[in-house]
Amino acid sequence: MRTTTVLISGASVAGPALAFWLQRYGFDVTVVEKSPGLRAGGQAIDFTGETHMTVLERMGILDDIARRQTGKTDMVMVNEAGVRQAVISGDFTGGDIEILRGDLADVMYQRTAGSCEYLFGDTITALTELNDGMYVEFAKAPARRFDLVFGCDGIHSRVRRLAFGPESEFVTHSGYYYALAGASHWEENNTGEYSERVVSYACGTPGRLAVTGGSKANQWYIFASPELEYSRDDFDQQRRIVAEKFAGIGGQVPGMLAELPLLDGFYLDSLSKVSMKNFVSGRVALVGDAGYGITLGGFGTGLAVVGAYVLAGELAAAGGDYEVAFPRYQEIMKQYLRKADDSRPGPFLAPKTALGLRFRNWFVGSRAFGLMLKYTDSAKNDIDLVDYPAMIAAR
Repeated sequence: MRTTTVLISGASVAGPALAFWLQRYGFDVTVVEKSPGLRAGGQAIDFTGETHMTVLERMGILDDIARRQTGKTDMVMVNEAGVRQAVISGDFTGGDIEILRGDLADVMYQRTAGSCEYLFGDTITALTELNDGMYVEFAKAPARRFDLVFGCDGIHSRVRRLAFGPESEFVTHSGYYYALAGASHWEENNTGEYSERVVSYACGTPGRLAVTGGSKANQWYIFASPELEYSRDDFDQQRRIVAEKFAGIGGQVPGMLAELPLLDGFYLDSLSKVSMKNFVSGRVALVGDAGYGITLGGFGTGLAVVGAYVLAGELAAAGGDYEVAFPRYQEIMKQYLRKADDSRPGPFLAPKTALGLRFRNWFVGSRAFGLMLKYTDSAKNDIDLVDYPAMIAAR
């Protein structure tokens, strides 16, 4: 019987996670990534609850993540005079376990590099569905045929644009942007773990929040803005946008802006949400942010890892028959997504009015905030997780 060939676009989180399961189930996997290599650092991402922990345990990477985990960071809200206004606990921002995005990608890459083909520094330029597969053209590599193609390439997914339509049809801008600067990869300390409690300080005015310190990133910004026009490859231009948006704020912010041009690991993007009636089409399926992204909403990475687990499991259970597996995958994930639809980190962290700031500062210390955390944790575990590895191994 011929081995099913698959192409995965994207080597951040969803891509290596999907590659891990598909190669385990006997698929022939190729991963294409536009960056010249794995991207180090990035924002801290967290996993919470039984569902997330179960998938990570079944992947056999939970111990690796624990060794690279970042410290849980209490975010202290201060005004421009440095006076403490509120504290957001690291238990909220860090979940059960937390790791830098780049470090998680590296953990999964190490588990797949020997059994999967990785094409770095390249990207898909065209997709054509044939009767017996997908004809894929690349910017650099020769065109090839694959049985299935998966878009794991983020909220600005090229696969989604080529197979489903323009980004404007599916991505809703929330009116907020966020930027990171200075996040670097984990370095093992003497104990072999990095899990101490640390503190970051957040200073803001209506519609703007600037955070510095902690183990997650040297600097983090979030700000309200209409949609911006900028080059996604021009980081100096993006740094200037941040400097302009935060000009005039006192306290720690001027020092942060002075340091900003010197920091690496810079990233700017909109806080946006992907909404799709269908994230499968023909021989193409989307996973993670490409199909159901909720930027900085606390769900994104967990959704990607769970989505990869479900998609690969359904494909293996169906013997590679995508016409059976894809509808099942979509049905399961749409049920899981129901409670994730109300995530709005921008207005919560950087409300646009002084009254909104006062409410935020009161709310994070209230009983209602605790109830919201319980609801969020419940949403992350609201799925009947099939034990695909055991089911398939028993055949």
